Amino acid sequence: MTQLHAQPYDISATGFYFESYEEYQAKATKAVNAYGDKVEEFEIQFIDGEDIDCDLAKAIGIKQANIDDFLELVVGWDDWQKINVIIACGECGYDFDPECDPNLLGVELYFADSLKELAEQFVDEGLYGDIPESLQYYIDYDAIAHDLGMEYSETEIAGQTYIYRCS
Repeated sequence: MTQLHAQPYDISATGFYFESYEEYQAKATKAVNAYGDKVEEFEIQFIDGEDIDCDLAKAIGIKQANIDDFLELVVGWDDWQKINVIIACGECGYDFDPECDPNLLGVELYFADSLKELAEQFVDEGLYGDIPESLQYYIDYDAIAHDLGMEYSETEIAGQTYIYRCS
């Protein structure tokens, strides 16, 4: 379960932990500072949950305005959808839209640990044409990886390395 914390911007008020939007609303309406004034603004902090959900919170910039959307997506989306949004918002600079289709974000994603591994994968898949077996030992994968680095980038999400390109 994902646990968040609402930290008031008012230094004389005390924050609270919550796990659902309903719990947030109930506690936020009761929040008052040391003088009995209602607290209206909170900084939302990710406290506990899956690593991928923590990365999602960072990428979309979790705040009061999107708590409900974030908590719904944590439960409703598969990991690959979260990964696409994390890369699109956190790496490519796209704005977060909870109504977006993660398939249509323009992120080209590869499961490789390095650009060199991606270069090897591209050669194996024939993206550089048919290479005779006698020449395969002379391929400079480091040079191909360097060239791929002009268009592709590496990132780590929840402990896994991904190679991506933004369209």
